[in-house]
Amino acid sequence: MALTKEKKADVVKSTSDLLAGSKLTVVAKYQGTSVKSLQQLRKDAMADGTKVQVIKNRLFKLALSGDERFKDLDTTLINGQLLYAFNAEDEVAPAQGLAKFAKNEPQLEFVGAITADGQFLAPEDVKALADLPSKEQLRAMLVGTIGAPLSGFVNVMSGNVRGVMNVLNARASQLEG
Repeated sequence: MALTKEKKADVVKSTSDLLAGSKLTVVAKYQGTSVKSLQQLRKDAMADGTKVQVIKNRLFKLALSGDERFKDLDTTLINGQLLYAFNAEDEVAPAQGLAKFAKNEPQLEFVGAITADGQFLAPEDVKALADLPSKEQLRAMLVGTIGAPLSGFVNVMSGNVRGVMNVLNARASQLEG
């Protein structure tokens, strides 16, 4: 169904807003993916704060050209059936969400990603981002790293107390016997 000029303008405006707020916009080919699978992808992505949309490439390029950061971006790779994943809160969540989805839907293929400062990342870079731990995992690792010396210290101190208690119990046993 053809879009009216007003609807096209609305799509360009909403896409511009998504690009302006997004820390990372991942571009992927989705040809051969069922509508049901794409709906599931959108649902799963929303849990991470990622918005997945299928936008006509011409309208996406118009939105890019409307922003100073993206005017010089090479858009030659933006062709074919593409979907776009935007996230305003997390730099790696869109890449991780699509990579997780691609495990069950191998026809999904990264084309690249656009950073907030206007750089176009290669598909290999997007895959590397997808392999990074999430923010929650990094926080847990940090807490574990910070807590390790403390738990080691507590174990050493309790070991000394246990040793003293064992000596006192042994001494008390000798005195009783």
